[in-house]
Amino acid sequence: MIVADRGRGVLWTPAHRTTTVASLLVVTLIAFENMGVATAMPTLVPALGGQSLYSWPFTAFLVASVVATVLAGRWCDRRGPALALVAGPAIFVAGLVLCGTATDMALLLAGRVLQGLGSGAVLVAISLLIALVYTDRERPVMYAANAAAWILPAVVGPSVAGLVTERFGWRWVFLGLVPLAVLGLLLLVPVARRLGPPEPGEQQRRAGVPAAIAAAVGVAALTWAAQHPSFLALGYGAAGAVALGFALRSLLPPGTVTARPGLPTVVAARALLGGAFAGMEAYLPLTMSTVHGYSPALAGLPLTVSALGWSAASALQGRHPDWSRESALRAGFGLVTVALVLFAFVSQAWFPGWVAFAACVVGGAGMGTAYPAMTLLLFRFSPVAERGYHTSALQLADWVGSALTVGLGGVLLGLLASARQPSGAVVVLATVLAALALLGVVITRRWPTQG
Repeated sequence: MIVADRGRGVLWTPAHRTTTVASLLVVTLIAFENMGVATAMPTLVPALGGQSLYSWPFTAFLVASVVATVLAGRWCDRRGPALALVAGPAIFVAGLVLCGTATDMALLLAGRVLQGLGSGAVLVAISLLIALVYTDRERPVMYAANAAAWILPAVVGPSVAGLVTERFGWRWVFLGLVPLAVLGLLLLVPVARRLGPPEPGEQQRRAGVPAAIAAAVGVAALTWAAQHPSFLALGYGAAGAVALGFALRSLLPPGTVTARPGLPTVVAARALLGGAFAGMEAYLPLTMSTVHGYSPALAGLPLTVSALGWSAASALQGRHPDWSRESALRAGFGLVTVALVLFAFVSQAWFPGWVAFAACVVGGAGMGTAYPAMTLLLFRFSPVAERGYHTSALQLADWVGSALTVGLGGVLLGLLASARQPSGAVVVLATVLAALALLGVVITRRWPTQG
């Protein structure tokens, strides 16, 4: 009751109501699309004659999202988030329509590019909108609501998408979201109109178009190499890593690699935590099905449990606006470390598989504790004129960390084991991931005395 009362007191006041509804609706729809499209892909790709291009719709979305995230951050710093709040959903709707009416793979890929551009832009803009509309004490409640907006799609999205695909056809996985996405866009228009110009301030760092493209190509090459391991993949994966390294010099705050206290530590923490958890999410279903004999449906169930733990922990932090966010971030890393140690044991056939459910509850709680803390700290440490740049850096760090750890898992699987007998590779991967999470505990022990 206390949580509900506090939520109503922040989210549903006359000043915040439209912003809350519009933001949560758009985020929920993007999450539904992200969760549902993978379920429809095995049906739609053969229907369009694109079996050889199965991974391209995911890659196209990723590349476009990276570019849009970087450039939207730059635009929002210069002009404010108003245009991105409107243009992002509009482009996303156009992508939904194009995918839903596609007659060949070329049109589908074009639609996925539009969806990636729209979602990348609007997620940056909504993050900045929260910083503008809600106070520092109110933001934890909104972040808890945002987490909940991702949880429902994570739990029911794949099932709903599968049902829609079977009963109505795969096109309605995209077209069915259009009316709600248009409603979200219409609700965001008055919100965007009320936003004033950005506060004046000197922008020390600016992300350029070449760096954005290099980052997108680098992340895509690493992701593709991880999905298609071979000697050729090793070559273009390495080239992608070089391009990404070049791009990150201007796209991340100086001192991120060495975790300099303050903003660099926040961004480095996002890369470590996002990468560690993504590595577990990518290889846990494989472990549950091949090592412990779980059915495909049950093998993915621990990930649903982790989503519930994430939501519960996020709601709990929203209830305590005076918590130390530095301590919360460190506690989140600790919980994820525990989950990854359990994951290492679960990877072995002699260890009971049901422990994966406990690991996912603990890991999800760690993520739900740490992610809102990172965003709050980002806005506390970031100059107002550079919030867009730092928001995009945070998201980019997440993607890069995830691409690297998932790619590492693919390499280990090829070198030490196989998809049929993954235990040898997964235990090494889980140990590395646990070490990364433990490193996060270490780097978040020291903060500047002033933000």
